[in-house]
Amino acid sequence: MEPFHAKLVAAATGSTVTALTMTPFDVVKTRLQTQPPASQSMFPMPPPNTCCQPSTSIPCVRRMSSLAPPLEGEIVCVWDHGIMRRERVTGFLDAIRHVMRAEGILGLWKGAGTTLVIGVPSSTCYMLTYDHLLNVTLPPLLPPTIVPLCAGMLARSSISSIMSPLELIRTNLQSTPLSPDNPHTLRSVLTSVRGFTRAHGPSYLWRGLAPTLWRDVPFSGLYWAGYEMWKKAFARQGLSGPQVAFVSGAISGTTAALLTSPFDVMKTRRQAVAMHGHSTKSATFPLMLHIIRTEGVFALYAGIMPRIAKIAPACGIMIGCFEGIGKFLAKEES
Repeated sequence: MEPFHAKLVAAATGSTVTALTMTPFDVVKTRLQTQPPASQSMFPMPPPNTCCQPSTSIPCVRRMSSLAPPLEGEIVCVWDHGIMRRERVTGFLDAIRHVMRAEGILGLWKGAGTTLVIGVPSSTCYMLTYDHLLNVTLPPLLPPTIVPLCAGMLARSSISSIMSPLELIRTNLQSTPLSPDNPHTLRSVLTSVRGFTRAHGPSYLWRGLAPTLWRDVPFSGLYWAGYEMWKKAFARQGLSGPQVAFVSGAISGTTAALLTSPFDVMKTRRQAVAMHGHSTKSATFPLMLHIIRTEGVFALYAGIMPRIAKIAPACGIMIGCFEGIGKFLAKEES
């Protein structure tokens, strides 16, 4: 198989496996990042296991974030086996239990189809773009030490910009639990997106792109610089192969995720709030300052555990498949 075709198959395989195995972590992370702070004095806590609003009032709605426009009498609720219950998750494992209890085990794979539609082509294009920049385009132009950093940042900025509208849809599919009044299917989300696009113009589809770039571009640069560093360190010890690629990817991905987590929260909050048509505090840093003032600095690291739990194996699986399968297919043909 030609090297390019081998890399194409390897990247598509890695992104498909990653998308199918890591979607539950994305769902949990999104839920943790979009629920309101623990103390919201304007929202009285209802008695346990009761609906948060009278039956004659408007339906219970899950509040997307502390910046969402308030509804009268609103509180965080979820439709759970025919009963409206209060919803508040306190951490990673609690979020998994809550989603499984309220929506079944398939609730953890909410948006998986959209993730495949987004993840497979975007990750494939991203890996191939990075590989081309790393090996062909940038070496004649830049010092070798910064080529991986720049290649990762350039590849991610271009792919993230192209895929931003689909990422907006995926975030909103994963952020809100099911309810009888709002099934929150792909069709309902697409209907909302079309409505807001007509009202606010096509630029609405790129809502959240700025914090996405703030998250993804530094992440990619740090990740690839760290990956190449760790791979060379292992090579000096005489170690190589897919297992080394997996470990190098997992370590560098974890480090990059820790450093860029606040921007991941910004991206999720902005895209979730966008579905409410709310436009205040839309710039990245004013939004960050608002969250720090109203919710504390730790709110910028909401969902960090599921994000790390996802990114470490995801980066390892993706780069392990890319290098392992790519070399295997190219070698088989030769």
